[in-house]
This record gives sequence, C-alpha cells and structure tokens, in this order.
Amino acid sequence: MSTTATPTNLATIDLSAYDVEQSRLMDERCIVVDENDRAIGALDKKTCHLMENINKGLLHRAFSAFLFRPSDGKLLLQQRASEKITFPDMWTNTCCSHPLDDFEEEKIEEEQKGVRVAASRKLEHELNIPQSLTPIDKFQYLTRIHYLAPSNGLWGEHEVDYILFITADVDVTSSSVNPNEVRDVKYVNKAELQAMFEDPANSFTPWFKLIARDFLFGWWDELLARADNGKLDAKSLVGVADGSKVIKMV
Repeated sequence: MSTTATPTNLATIDLSAYDVEQSRLMDERCIVVDENDRAIGALDKKTCHLMENINKGLLHRAFSAFLFRPSDGKLLLQQRASEKITFPDMWTNTCCSHPLDDFEEEKIEEEQKGVRVAASRKLEHELNIPQSLTPIDKFQYLTRIHYLAPSNGLWGEHEVDYILFITADVDVTSSSVNPNEVRDVKYVNKAELQAMFEDPANSFTPWFKLIARDFLFGWWDELLARADNGKLDAKSLVGVADGSKVIKMV
C-alpha cells in the first residue's frame, strides 16, 4: 500500500461505547484494494470503515451473498442487528461481509475462491447455516461493484463488492440466527420485496438498494426462467453477467 494512501489515525476512535463482540470483530483485517480490485495491503476493519479514511480513498474487498430457495425461488433477507456498528437495524441481502487477510484461503483470487470461502464462513457465523449446505462450488459469481456509502458521520463503507448467488434448502428463523449479527430474517418473492421497498417503515442498506436497482430483479427473472424440473440452481446463471470488470456505482 502506498504511503500516500495509508491512514494516519489507525487507533484514534474509542469503541468502548459499542457492543463488545462487534468491537472485537473490528480487529479483523480486510483486504485493501485499488479501484481495479488489485490487492495492495491489509488493514483492520475499524480503519477501513472510518469515513475519515474512506474520504481519502481507502477501499477494501467485500461480498454480498444472495441465497434463494430452490423450490420456489424466494430470496432470504436479513435485518442487521441493533448491535452492528455500521448500518444497524437495516434490511439487506442474505449475508454481506468481507474476505479476510487473516485467512490465507480467503486471499485466493483465482475463480473468486477467497470470497466464496468467506461467504460460506459468514453464512454460518451470522445465520447458523452449516457450511456443508453452502459448498463454495455452489456459489455463482456474477460481477463486482465499486460503491461508497456513509453510515453516519463517523462510519461508512467503500468496497469492491463481489455479488454471489447460491440456491440452497436451509431452515432459517429469527430464533435460529446469531442475535449479535441478525435481528430478523424472512424469505420473500419479487413482489414481496418490492412492497418492502415501497414501505417507508423499512430501511435498507445502500449496497442492497443499488444492487436491487440495477441488477437483482433481472438476474432473479433469469434464475426463475432457468428452472429445471421446477428446481432452481444458481449455477445456471453462468454467463449472465460480465464479471471481468469492476462496475462503479453511485
């Protein structure tokens, strides 16, 4: 990482007022990238999510996983826990997190292996979905987006975000998830999600709104159209999107 891009305030923010477990997770190390998604270093999550550093250009790698039920094509949503430091209580796609520099396997870029491994790990951590139900070869990578989104005046996101679809039969309820990560869950069809977006009582993470605005519903249509004997398979979406470039979104 170049010295001009290195933040100078690595540890100036006191996390003692936040949830203990969420504060601990801020010590995990994200993979720092440039705008072409080239890995150029690693920094802790706290440093990567401070708006002061984001405004100087600090960018990291992430993923957004979308899990669909193969029998009816419904999408599993989660509502982020109140304890979350960024974007608490907001509805979002099934799981959103980061491949970590802490794990060698999650740094592997070939065929997006690192983000697939991270997605399977985090689906278990957040939603208690066994990794045996989300093998990494069942994830379909679609594309990468580059976006910036403030959470409040202090925190935000600035990510190259890999979009992954997976179809899996999983039994997830609000009582079975990790309550420190997830406040609520629900399966929705397209019409139900549209109704949620139109209800002012609901709030949504900015990356989920961007993905839904430009991509989600078209890809969802394709997934439904490619059902085989009534069963959906995310791997049927091979070639639907050009994943070779990073798409900058605003």
